[in-house]
Amino acid sequence: MKKRVFLLMMGLSLCLGASGAVFAEEAAEEVYTEDTAQTEDTWHQTFRTDISRGDNTGRETPDENNQVHSYLSGELKDASIVFTRPMGVMINNIINAMPQCGISQADVIYEAPVEGDITRLLALFDDYSGLSKIGPVRSCRDYFIDFALEFDAMYTHYGQAVYAYDLLNSDMVDNISGLQYQDAVGELNGYAGEDIFYRTDDRPAPHNAYTSEDGLNTAIERKGYSRELDNEYMGHFKFAADGETVSYTDGTASYIQPSLYSNHPHFEYDAASGKYLRFQYDEQQIDEMNAEQLAVDNVIIQYCQIQPYDDNGYLNVNTNAGGQAILFTQGTFQNATWVKSTDWCPARYYDANGEEISINQGKTWVCIVQDTRSGDTMFE
Repeated sequence: MKKRVFLLMMGLSLCLGASGAVFAEEAAEEVYTEDTAQTEDTWHQTFRTDISRGDNTGRETPDENNQVHSYLSGELKDASIVFTRPMGVMINNIINAMPQCGISQADVIYEAPVEGDITRLLALFDDYSGLSKIGPVRSCRDYFIDFALEFDAMYTHYGQAVYAYDLLNSDMVDNISGLQYQDAVGELNGYAGEDIFYRTDDRPAPHNAYTSEDGLNTAIERKGYSRELDNEYMGHFKFAADGETVSYTDGTASYIQPSLYSNHPHFEYDAASGKYLRFQYDEQQIDEMNAEQLAVDNVIIQYCQIQPYDDNGYLNVNTNAGGQAILFTQGTFQNATWVKSTDWCPARYYDANGEEISINQGKTWVCIVQDTRSGDTMFE
């Protein structure tokens, strides 16, 4: 079972929050159940230690142009961006929410199943400046919070399943929410105001809630969240060095079907650009803001233990137990094992020899797939 001991968080250094107006259709979406308590292991008292690599010798020193390597993409970016905490935004991913907005600017995307065999996305941004429309923003599941914490990211969502409520209302995560209250459980600590999100009239609720650079910045200021990345944070992925291109030796694949989820997701490798083009619902997945197809440099399939929480279909995704993974880059693939040394540290990916695997600099898409459904994965 996932670790959830909410009474032992007093020593943790992150705070959370929420923002936005209460919309009846969103509040009604989440089903309250009688008992959300889960079997617990020891809660790690110092989250900041867990998110570091454990061999920290200090931050990278900026070069003469004040640039350092991004923890999300591995690319050189201005230190003022890299040393600012990333922003994670929950993105609606069903057909009624297409096309999405602002998502092509994300550096890392996590895709994981939710109830009904659909998927939802967590888009992680080094820099969301200039984005006037990000979304549609959708509700939280507890495992997406875990993924955001692996990057020391702030976390934006519109609503939440009841299994996420205690974590959101703890001192574990700085969150920005579109709801002020949730039926049967009460007030959400981080509500920042009705102006953080807005609704459009081009599609029905709840598929029309968006936020923006201005909205997110306003919420951070009102909640008093720290923008500074923790000094001890040493990153999630191991990236190739500048000027180096990684390729893998287990085989080649130009077509990747991670799963048989209802959105029919797949990637096609474009050798000319060296990127994986994203498709779902049998068509290109694009960003409405620039009409461009989503494209990433690395694809990771991460198999997780998944069990139902209840009869309503809410899923308990084990983000800590480790398991198998497959990494794709430059048209090649590598079988791997993912491991976490503590509950809240970032997942690391290792080859059969126990060596941590590098990925290429650039954007990365992580597909979370139920381990018992690994047979649904197909690539060629």
